[in-house]
Amino acid sequence: MSDHAHNTGPMLASPRCGAKIRSGGACRSPAVRGKRRCRMHGGAAGSGAPKENQNARKHGLFTGDAIAERRRIQALLGEARKFLQAMK
Repeated sequence: MSDHAHNTGPMLASPRCGAKIRSGGACRSPAVRGKRRCRMHGGAAGSGAPKENQNARKHGLFTGDAIAERRRIQALLGEARKFLQAMK
């Protein structure tokens, strides 16, 4: 490798960001040192939502209780469908 101003070898050999981009592929920017994402996808210091961000809690749709309740309802509906099929 040469030591001129355009020595891009270390950058090209660095780990890449693993974020998914809008077109569906992976981001090809170099990851921030010690992180798995580039500066645009959350690798920069101070990026992301604050801890215990109350503004991000809009609904309880994905809480453990809500997910468990939906699973119980789906199981009950499955049993009802089987019962109705057996009655025919």
